[in-house]
Amino acid sequence: MDEIVGLCKRKGFVFQSSEIYGGYNGFFDYGPLGAELKKNIKDAWWQDMVQRRDDVVGIDSSIIMNPSIWKASGHVDGFTDPMIDCKESKMRYRADHLFFAEVRIAGEMLGVVSLIESPEMLDEAKKKAEKLKRKLAIKGDLDEIVLICAVDATPEQYEQIPSPATGKAGTLTPPREFNMMFDTHVGAVRNDASKAYLRPETAQGIFANFKNVTDTSRLKLPFGIAQIGKAFRNEITPRNFIFRSREFEQMEIEYFIHEDSDWKTIHADWIKTRREWFTSIGLTSEFLGEEVHPSESLAHYARACTDITFKFPFGEQELEGIAARGNFDLTQHQEKSGKGLEIFDEASKSKLLPHVIEPSLGVDRTFLALICSAYTKDEIDGELRTLLKLHPRIAPVKAAIFPLVKKNENILQISNDLYKKLQRHLNVVTDLSGAIGRRYRRMDEIGTPFCITVDFESLEDNTVTIRDRDTTDQKRINLEEVLPFLLEKING
Repeated sequence: MDEIVGLCKRKGFVFQSSEIYGGYNGFFDYGPLGAELKKNIKDAWWQDMVQRRDDVVGIDSSIIMNPSIWKASGHVDGFTDPMIDCKESKMRYRADHLFFAEVRIAGEMLGVVSLIESPEMLDEAKKKAEKLKRKLAIKGDLDEIVLICAVDATPEQYEQIPSPATGKAGTLTPPREFNMMFDTHVGAVRNDASKAYLRPETAQGIFANFKNVTDTSRLKLPFGIAQIGKAFRNEITPRNFIFRSREFEQMEIEYFIHEDSDWKTIHADWIKTRREWFTSIGLTSEFLGEEVHPSESLAHYARACTDITFKFPFGEQELEGIAARGNFDLTQHQEKSGKGLEIFDEASKSKLLPHVIEPSLGVDRTFLALICSAYTKDEIDGELRTLLKLHPRIAPVKAAIFPLVKKNENILQISNDLYKKLQRHLNVVTDLSGAIGRRYRRMDEIGTPFCITVDFESLEDNTVTIRDRDTTDQKRINLEEVLPFLLEKING
């Protein structure tokens, strides 16, 4: 993971926000290549999930909305995470991310070790237990280490949990609920009446505009409303680079269905559709998985929820959640706003509040998954190279044009003409600096799928060499064929 983070910084994909002032935890900026890659992800999703479907339309709602929306949706009272503070170090932890284990030999307790959730936390707990045994100079084999989440600790156990920061017991505050919404004020006067929120999700903007969309669009059930936009959550412990941050971007669809529809089949169809989309943009299928939420962990209004997961270097984590939400949101907004949100269904000749299937995806998590999936090292002619095997559709730079030499005016003219022609359709670059091999390596490392070399042969027969990033195979094609070739490879 450190290598990937280093590559993102070195090549201009992702920067720590406010870096010249020491950074700002949980916030990130996207550099020139990152901005292109992020845009390509959003464009691909919008094209495939909205423009190429007859049953989905898109909207773009405001980040700050009437705070009554968040009261109706339950976010003001219920959008919380359990939080624990260390009174000595002032460190703060999410209670459901803090684990502990009792260290015992033959049933006799030696003490307690604590640690923050990670894929390696069981091994880490065993190492801490061995260290405690050595410190106490006690012999014997340790009993099996059993990890327990801090939220499940009894009062007696909780008193013995040492702070991960200090190693001392008795310094942790009891878990308390922490609302993750950022608040702000609208207008010239700051008081309770002016209080508003930065949206923690884009979904409520869709529900709040449901009537506007259905009144102005010729939509019949089932249909979807999609949105891409920023969301903000005051995470207690942002971590794992851009995976969990405080400002992020979502791509969500609320897919509305009849209350009597076979929702299980529709839910399963969306899971299949979304998995196929991930592989179509270049995610390695072996890294994808599914996690079905048990019924006891579902929200009270939800019928089901399945996460599409991805095997990141820091463990298998949620990439996209696909939930069957019932009609809770529309019911709440109809009741709290006093506005009728029912629609007339032609098939059943009745008015109803439709139920909804919600595929919800993070742009930033998709960005990170694509980089992790594409990051590769191989050996070419005895030389180690680093490359990103990004799908051509997603790659930030589609092609690079190389004049073989920079002192030949005719070669430079052909190169420049080709560059200008391609630039009208694709994000391309030209590079005149260094040997061809070195230029190839620079493009490989940022994921550019094709490099085009203009050489002396180009002056004779109007052809150029196109080199494939992944295979390094090269072939010559006519200048007039370059653009059709690239478009076919990119759009497939």
